[in-house]
Amino acid sequence: MEVNFNRVDYLQVGVTSQKSMRLLPASGRRTTQKVVIGDQDGVVTCFGIKKGEAVPVFKTLPGQKVSRLELGGAVGTPQEKIFISAGSEVRGFTKKGKQFLSFESNLMESIRALYVSGANLFLCASYIYNHYCDCKDQDYYLSSDKINDIICLPVEKVDSITPILACQDRVLRVLKGSDLLYKVEVPGIPKVLALHSGNGGDSGEELIYGTSDGKIGLVQVTKSSPIHRWEISNEKKRGGALCVDYYDILGDGVRELLIGRDDGMVEVYGFDNNNEPVLRYEHALSESITSIQGGCVGKEGFDEVLTATYTGWVTALTTEPVQREPGPCDDVKISQDIQNKIMNMRVELDQLQLKVLQEREKYHQSAHSSGAVSAVPVFNVNDKFILNSDDASYSLTLEVQTAIDSLLLQSDVPIDLLDVDKNSAVVSFSGCDAENGNFLLATYRCQANTTRLELKIRSIEGQHGTLQAYITPRLQPKTCRVHQYQIKPLSLHQRTHIIDHNRPVNSLTLTGQFSFAEIHSWVVFCVPEVPDKVPVGDSVTFYFQNTFLDTQLECTYRKGEGTFKSDNISTISILKDVLTKEATKRKINLNISYDVNEESVNYTLKLIHPKLEHQLLLAKKVQLIDALKELQVYEGNVDFLIPEYRSILEEADSLLEEYKKQPAHLERLYGMITDLFIDKFKFKGTNVKTKVPLLLEILDNYDPNSLAAFFDSA
Repeated sequence: MEVNFNRVDYLQVGVTSQKSMRLLPASGRRTTQKVVIGDQDGVVTCFGIKKGEAVPVFKTLPGQKVSRLELGGAVGTPQEKIFISAGSEVRGFTKKGKQFLSFESNLMESIRALYVSGANLFLCASYIYNHYCDCKDQDYYLSSDKINDIICLPVEKVDSITPILACQDRVLRVLKGSDLLYKVEVPGIPKVLALHSGNGGDSGEELIYGTSDGKIGLVQVTKSSPIHRWEISNEKKRGGALCVDYYDILGDGVRELLIGRDDGMVEVYGFDNNNEPVLRYEHALSESITSIQGGCVGKEGFDEVLTATYTGWVTALTTEPVQREPGPCDDVKISQDIQNKIMNMRVELDQLQLKVLQEREKYHQSAHSSGAVSAVPVFNVNDKFILNSDDASYSLTLEVQTAIDSLLLQSDVPIDLLDVDKNSAVVSFSGCDAENGNFLLATYRCQANTTRLELKIRSIEGQHGTLQAYITPRLQPKTCRVHQYQIKPLSLHQRTHIIDHNRPVNSLTLTGQFSFAEIHSWVVFCVPEVPDKVPVGDSVTFYFQNTFLDTQLECTYRKGEGTFKSDNISTISILKDVLTKEATKRKINLNISYDVNEESVNYTLKLIHPKLEHQLLLAKKVQLIDALKELQVYEGNVDFLIPEYRSILEEADSLLEEYKKQPAHLERLYGMITDLFIDKFKFKGTNVKTKVPLLLEILDNYDPNSLAAFFDSA
């Protein structure tokens, strides 16, 4: 069943946070509903739509930024009480705007996640979970990694309070009281949780999660172990999932899955006969979507998908048909109400233009006076810097509440900028002085009304430093904000929970007079996705996987001792160099021992082999494309060519696109093999840098057996 949606913009509030907009329950099916939204100015706005215009129900005074907004009420009754978190406080309002609750939690930092179920209040700070019942402390849990979201299974269905935490380490933590019941591993960093079908399904145990890399999954949380039902992979490379809802928008009696992503994409999924999700509709907005709800807002009888964007726009995709615009020959009849509305809008527009001219003149006069004080405009930046496991690149997303004029990127470490299809900005590169630690200087000039930029970069492991982004919006007076992003020594590694213990590994062991907190800070400095907080307990073990080569790393450390194991000897070499420097800075003497496994080198070469073979073949095909095209133009018919050459011509566009998207990919593989060669003999005390040219010759005429023989004989 197909449905047509039309976009309607209702209202703009301040900048919004994730899950900060909800629809109040309607009195009946398809009757209009009120919208309540909280913004980062601390204002809670409730409004309805009357004759196509937003009519306020209530609006609070500014305060601390609203981080979350949820609806609650007694179990089994309409959930029409409004709860917001602002700082470490939770406030409650009736649907008319009367405040009935002001609860100051015992959290020492701002609330990041909030959920309400009857008299139960679930709050999360960065690492801390608290459960309150009737505002009295009940349960407490300290997570080992940051908490992104929280939800509780419906008590009326599962007969017990079962909170689930979505954590930064790719794990859903299922709690019972103050204890961890078990963990559910998911294929990405979970950013949002929601009950399946809005009620947890028939069992009440089914849960939807959305990840930062755009995957959506359904898992059943039983009392003993999880059951993974299905997963939507992000094949189209869309943005991360920020919000999820269920609503029967197609009118077929089955609730559809509504998804809002951080690249502005709205998706509607239906379900087939096997209850598997099927994409039915998609629409692109220009800003990240912080909240999504299905309901009826604009006109009674017409369903719509309501969204709240980062800059505060409340936008709907409605099923109400848009009236046809009259043609030049049509007899236009405009009602008196519409005529009055047009007149009022023209008067208001003239008044606004006059006010802008007056304020601009006033500013110019004050700027030329002797005691002029120029106020720097303040603007918010919503940024995300994450590692994509699919192509081993970092995605840098910058979103500003106003139009971006330009973006300057500067890096003191070598990185490659990759093409992004969604990016329409014009980039120019400036000359850099690499000897003084400046490896990249790139300027992006944005088109008008661009509020969101997405960039992709690829780093080189072993070279660490800082990437700086200078964001300049279209504001007067000119101002700029600087955001810094750390490129870590093992930047292409990501956290995992399962590794293959049967691989040949090299090990590095450090001992010395260092504390647990000190060695943890060194690991945080070296590897991404390690929580800043020192782990609970006497020791800890972390597992990582290299997203480029699929090699592994195991880190186990405690006070005075640390052991690092990897099947890639270069990973061990990087850790040895960096950890030694960090200890030297703190004047700590380290005792270093290592065990090199010769088999691990051949194993790593086997992992590199298919990637290297593919890139060499791709480069060879791309080199032939121009010559084959000239031959095609000259001869007209290319049937005389061998099948291999004909297939290159047929696939020319896709081959060029793949080659363009992966600049310097082959050089990266050459560099990794060279580092592997040097590091192997470095641990033996031999300098083989003079043999690198011979190694590169072997790579140019690549044969896996010849390469392995060179590594053994050098």
